[in-house]
Amino acid sequence: MRRILLLTAVGLALLMSSARGAAPDWPQFLGPERNGVYTGPPLARSWPASGPKVVWRKQVGAGFAGPVVSGTRLILFHRVGNEEVVESLDTRTGSPQWRYAYPSSYRDDFGFDEGPRAVPVVANGRVYTFGAEGSLHALDLSTGRVIWSEDTRKHFAVPKGFFGAAGSPLVEDGRVIANIGGMDGTKYAGIVAFSADTGAVLWGATNHQASYSSPVGATIEGQRRVVFFTRQAVVVLDPKTGQVISQRGFRSPSQTSVNAATPIVLGNQIFVSATYETGATVLQLEGSRFTPLWQSDEALSNHYATSVYANGYLYGFHGRQEFNPSFRAVDFKTGAVKWSEDQFHAGTVTLAGDRLLILRETGELLMAQATPEAFRPIARAQILPPTLRSYPAVSDGFLYARNNDTKSDTLICLDLR
Repeated sequence: MRRILLLTAVGLALLMSSARGAAPDWPQFLGPERNGVYTGPPLARSWPASGPKVVWRKQVGAGFAGPVVSGTRLILFHRVGNEEVVESLDTRTGSPQWRYAYPSSYRDDFGFDEGPRAVPVVANGRVYTFGAEGSLHALDLSTGRVIWSEDTRKHFAVPKGFFGAAGSPLVEDGRVIANIGGMDGTKYAGIVAFSADTGAVLWGATNHQASYSSPVGATIEGQRRVVFFTRQAVVVLDPKTGQVISQRGFRSPSQTSVNAATPIVLGNQIFVSATYETGATVLQLEGSRFTPLWQSDEALSNHYATSVYANGYLYGFHGRQEFNPSFRAVDFKTGAVKWSEDQFHAGTVTLAGDRLLILRETGELLMAQATPEAFRPIARAQILPPTLRSYPAVSDGFLYARNNDTKSDTLICLDLR
């Protein structure tokens, strides 16, 4: 009888653990598919007047790198003192599980935050991080043990750029693929693939400088591809070989400009957007040929935040962050603006079912309907002091967000169920 009870208890414990761990993760920048879409349990349709329930909050270090979630672990990448730190925290309590740190001397030439910028990636039991100085690490997800590391700045002679290394690498079929922006003599080191197991360099492609945009993986015309928005161009590659399938120049005529938003891929159509008199375009890829379907600097010029797509429409920020951009709904096929909320403040946007979760730099969280008919906010709450530039993670009905407050950087967990 005792054996039966013991087996039953163990079985229930395993079932509960499995149920908790099986919740939809947010293992990388922009979520599971890198498209800013949350697909977990339904969120509440409204919030109390005081806002969503705060589950826990924690003081953290500097950095623009948003958190990621894998099972019961939240991975935080930040800077504490003169170290870049990777930490694993319990998703429900914020309690520390493990910590790994290494020295960092990064200094921002423009006086911005000096912590890491690139969101970590969790894949196949490992955590991959890309520091502000280009330090690439692979850590064991369970223990934080270092599996391999690579100083890409030194290895590939990477110039500092305006804001350090910021594009989150893509883990695709055993490869860690990143926009390194190297200048390694005659070798191609703009985009580099490393073995996910060992860190060995597998291939290099293009001589493009690094942007601040993160790449995406997609199946285009039946073939697996990776899509990059480098400082110079939109580039589509074969992830196995690094062969450039197609590329098209797309950047500002101004040297003091950035490409930062991640491409959105729908079938064989790719949306990219930037400010600095660059604008947005939808490119159709057929074979190795790009055909622009539309291009406009008046539709949806994303500064740093990637837009989201829902039912034929794009929702995102238009205009430069420092000029108080608008928030818009735009027809994906034509670029026609359906509605625009001007002087909206910069921020990030996530799609959750038929609703938008908009996290403004002011620290306000808004929930609005994803409809091209009009901007229809449903709920709003001030969740943190300004300034919020890091992307949040949304997993299993919980939202994890951090701010960049010079007095007290904070990571918060909200229950949106």
